[in-house]
Amino acid sequence: MPNSRDVIVASPTDADSITGGLDPEQSAAVLAPRGPVCVLAGAGTGKTRTITRRIAHLIDSGQVNPGQVLAVTFTARAAGEMRTRLRSLGVGGAGGGGAVSAQTFHAAALRQLRYFWPRAFGGAQWELLDNKFPIVSRAARRAGLDTSTDTLRDLASEIEWAKASLIDPERYAEVATKVARDTPAPPAQVAAVYGHYEDAKVSADGDRLLDFDDLLIYMTQILVAEPGVAEEFRSRYRCFVVDEYQDVTPVQQGLLNAWLGDRDDLTVVGDANQTIYTFTGATPSYLLDFGRRFPDATVVRLERDYRSTPQVVDLANRAIGAARGRIAGTRLRLVGQRPAGPEPVFAEYADEPAAATAIVGEISTLIDAGVPAAEIAVLYRVNAQSENYEQALTEAGIPYQVRGGEAFFTRTEVRQAMKQLNAIAGREIRPDTDVPTVVRAMLGELGMTETEPTGAQARSRWQSLRALAELTDELVASAPDLTLADLSRELAGRAQSRHPPTVQGVTLSSLHAAKGLEWDAVFLVGLTDGSVPISQAIKASWEEIEEERRLFYVGVTRAREHLHLSWALARNEGGRPRRRSRFLNDLVPDDSPASKAAPTRKPRRGPVCRVCGSRLVDSTATLLGRCADCPSDLDEDLLVALKDWRRDRSAEKKVPAFVIFSDKTLLALAEQRPTDDAGLVSIPGIGAQKLAEYGEELIGLIKTAGQK
Repeated sequence: MPNSRDVIVASPTDADSITGGLDPEQSAAVLAPRGPVCVLAGAGTGKTRTITRRIAHLIDSGQVNPGQVLAVTFTARAAGEMRTRLRSLGVGGAGGGGAVSAQTFHAAALRQLRYFWPRAFGGAQWELLDNKFPIVSRAARRAGLDTSTDTLRDLASEIEWAKASLIDPERYAEVATKVARDTPAPPAQVAAVYGHYEDAKVSADGDRLLDFDDLLIYMTQILVAEPGVAEEFRSRYRCFVVDEYQDVTPVQQGLLNAWLGDRDDLTVVGDANQTIYTFTGATPSYLLDFGRRFPDATVVRLERDYRSTPQVVDLANRAIGAARGRIAGTRLRLVGQRPAGPEPVFAEYADEPAAATAIVGEISTLIDAGVPAAEIAVLYRVNAQSENYEQALTEAGIPYQVRGGEAFFTRTEVRQAMKQLNAIAGREIRPDTDVPTVVRAMLGELGMTETEPTGAQARSRWQSLRALAELTDELVASAPDLTLADLSRELAGRAQSRHPPTVQGVTLSSLHAAKGLEWDAVFLVGLTDGSVPISQAIKASWEEIEEERRLFYVGVTRAREHLHLSWALARNEGGRPRRRSRFLNDLVPDDSPASKAAPTRKPRRGPVCRVCGSRLVDSTATLLGRCADCPSDLDEDLLVALKDWRRDRSAEKKVPAFVIFSDKTLLALAEQRPTDDAGLVSIPGIGAQKLAEYGEELIGLIKTAGQK
């Protein structure tokens, strides 16, 4: 590691360029003297601009050299943005000896450990463990646990949480029980796995395998145990900046303490009301207690919101204003700085598929109005909720990308289920097979139990399998004579049709994965109790419910202009009724078309027979638009022409005929003979994408048949 003599001072930066365009609070943070500074920065208040300008000011005023500044944040993307901002200010940021070092905690610790390791451990070698699964697997077998992929992932996550929280294997079971940790196995067994895992990383001759958490732990130990190392390090780095300080874990804070020693040249930036990662070990207590640790600290509150319209800001303030507990006491009252925009929209839907269809319609309207698809996001609580929106966007021909998770049909558990279903369908003999029962039995073998399992990975897998079961129920409800082979082909066709581009499309994302991002238009979906807040938080404690409220707040503050909040009264048509999220209480205006309480599902009249006017309840009757015993006015010549047309299109596209249209959809067309777009889309199976692709041809066929 180069010493301070190798630091190259950056070119002086014009003072006006550093403070120019800053509001009074941002300027106060930038110009604060060296020493402890705490910047409480609300969503959209320009925190990155503020801290990079502060670094530039400290360098420009001669208080510190560029190479003596270490700025840390939590993601490589955020660190890259910080380096870009610093370069634009003329103070560098590449991380070299003569530039400001802007890195993640782990990247900084890795670089330091590579330099200082020989001083502390002599000839003992270490190697970074990129894949801990094989060692976790061996440790799990020794502890008598299964080694399924989901179990291993959950065990690895538990070990990461324990190490981030500075909990060793001997204390794990006690602490996990005390805090009611959602463990993938009994705490004592998890502790055994943890112990075996740690033992396996050290060889008989002292060589070590280090995981990413070990980088922080070992670097801290070296700085504490080796005074010479600590002195050299502290002569190099004299000024520290920590972004997203509300997300610091105990192990990260321990390293930060070791970096600092008895010095106080520290600037931290954060917002306790955006703390959403406590399940990984993060705690806002260091941010909340900053003033106690440094009584003379400068504290600046950034509350001017430059991201969102006043309408979005007002809703965000009211959403977090209902919070309680110590974190809530630090809430920032955001003040919107943008021109006025549209009021947030609240919407209630009968079921989730209906919600997806309607919301994609709203998305289409925004795109037609000039909002780029890449500036639109659909945010949900868990990744399994993406399926309906993937389907609706695909049918509408709107490109999309899934962030923070795989697209539904590419998830491992879904691909496994489809492979198994295809094998079962190939052995199907009886035409009266109860398809939902067979599918649920098959999904049970893959992990879809009656009750939701513990462990984040196991729960995510369970949610995807349950979504596949519910999709099966939906398809069977619309086509009661569906066979297992039909179902297998339908799912394969859906999977094949979903090839969204990776850029310039609507973003589908979990709320957690959306942190740090923003869009012109945001659709917050699935806002029901049991989803937001999620069911396990409701069962746990008010603290976990408050974290769910903060997650909801983060979702709201992702929107710049358009904000749409919605919930469905049932998961599927005819399903058990659900309550709207408690977080929407007192937010939905009295004059909103959405209901105030939504305790039960509203009755719907549903489709009626076009012949006798009776309500249609059978899915086939609904598709045909008439009761089974009402007279059919089928145009047989038109049906033949439609089938010939479908055959040609399927050959041209090299896809099965049913991917173009099902037999029942063609039958409905031949009976109802629609001659305009409205008539076409009234027939189930004809969505916006198929209307755009085939509508003109279909209308031409129908009109030609009518002239004969």
